[in-house]
Amino acid sequence: MLEVKVHNLNLKNPVMTASGTFGYGEEFSDFVDLSRLGGIVVKGTTGERRQGNPYPRMAETPSGMLNAVGLQNVGVDAFCSDVYHRIKHLDTNIIVNVSGSSIDEYCMVAEKIDNLDAIPAIELNISCPNVKKGGMGFGVDPAMASQVVSEVRKVYHKTLIVKLTPNVTSIVDIAHAVEEAGADSVSLINTMLGMAIDVEKRRPYLSTITGGLSGPAVKPVAVRMVWQVAHAVQIPVIGLGGIASASDALEFLMAGAKAVQVGTANFIDPAITVKIVDGLEGYCRRHGISDINEIIGII
Repeated sequence: MLEVKVHNLNLKNPVMTASGTFGYGEEFSDFVDLSRLGGIVVKGTTGERRQGNPYPRMAETPSGMLNAVGLQNVGVDAFCSDVYHRIKHLDTNIIVNVSGSSIDEYCMVAEKIDNLDAIPAIELNISCPNVKKGGMGFGVDPAMASQVVSEVRKVYHKTLIVKLTPNVTSIVDIAHAVEEAGADSVSLINTMLGMAIDVEKRRPYLSTITGGLSGPAVKPVAVRMVWQVAHAVQIPVIGLGGIASASDALEFLMAGAKAVQVGTANFIDPAITVKIVDGLEGYCRRHGISDINEIIGII
């Protein structure tokens, strides 16, 4: 009923987790039957270990949150030698979010992940607004986006998903560029660049001043962008941005997303992903839908 396919990835259902909000999956195993999820996108992985940005780096906002974590992670070598062996047995699609400060770093990380048999895909993060070098810089210009995807494509041979930033004039132009460069799928949207100020202390809430806005506040923008991109490219689209219920997920699917990722809602309810799976099953039963693909892209 809920099975979907994203390029060569066969998903039990369209519900995945968003990078940076679900750790490496094992952190949520006490709350969620991970085998019930379509996939887990682990936290952003870079060439070297990163401590991330100074605290404070998270702040609650109306209907959302700002974060400036800054890709804190153990680095690709520690992931391959340690983390991978702890999670490779999980009965779901494990996808590694790959980040970097240069094209060489992106390629080095992707090539090392390519050798891990239990990792069927990477999500190339060219859209993070919380790092000083790389990140979103590659995702706001079609030529740069095309270049990094093209180079990674030469060394990575499995499913290549590219994560797009909403902080652009035309996300369709970026989607076209990465599709032509060899992307197998695109995921969108990453966080929107935002800012909040503590008026009593007269300073920004975040140490970095600006950060990435996520949560329900961004959902209408995300749905619109997914709809635009899904009608413009031939490769599968994965939708994310403010999903906190089955109804939210259905909006993205109807707009053209083949699958969805749940992010900020995991901080509020660590079991929200399986609740969304249950909600999708209930929706299909109520409406006599035998295959959820029947409603994907109906708008």
